[in-house]
Amino acid sequence: MIGPGDARLRERPASRLERLAASPAGSRYHGPVDDDRSLLEAWREGDEDAGVRLFERHYDRVARFFRNKAGESGPDLVQRTFLRCVETRERMREQTSFRCYLFGVARNVLFEHYREKRRDGDRLDFGAVSVQDFGPTPSTIISQQEQGRILVQALRQIPVEHQVILELYYWESMRARDIAEVLDIPEGTARTRIRRAKQLLERELEALASTPVVYRSTISDLEGWAGRIRKGF
Repeated sequence: MIGPGDARLRERPASRLERLAASPAGSRYHGPVDDDRSLLEAWREGDEDAGVRLFERHYDRVARFFRNKAGESGPDLVQRTFLRCVETRERMREQTSFRCYLFGVARNVLFEHYREKRRDGDRLDFGAVSVQDFGPTPSTIISQQEQGRILVQALRQIPVEHQVILELYYWESMRARDIAEVLDIPEGTARTRIRRAKQLLERELEALASTPVVYRSTISDLEGWAGRIRKGF
């Protein structure tokens, strides 16, 4: 159940968090500032400020997650994701990190959004359809170099599930164990999907690159290009 303080989480995230953080009641949380687990436990015990700190810490990551997949709907989906976390925080497994839990919720919210956009939403296979299949969603990134441009374009043309995996892998520095938690699958399956996602991305990059030199330049420093694009988001 959402408490009186949590109800304010329905407002626009940025201003909401600023007001809650500046509440005259002050923070009742005195644990390590870099410990998500302690913040989560304090939040579960009724400390609103601990929940606010969690959201402030991860807000930009969640906003970036939606930016290249949902366009103008992104801010609404960010808000929906945090509200869903408020509603379901008691269900979070003890061994799961808050970051993995949060991205798992964001993934579910994204898939719900896509299903709402299509009449055949119940039959959508996110291992087959791509962001491009849902119509143009211009990226906020303007890359001055071809490698960055084709990487963004290639990500949008592979299946959504694989795009999510690669963005978690390259942009959020998640490894197989973390991605397995987000997708709720075995770690071995996550490793297989990461490899498959990389293969699909390389195939799209090869098709989009204007010359073999551009393709090789992009592939040889894929993590570097992904990192530079991440800053643009």
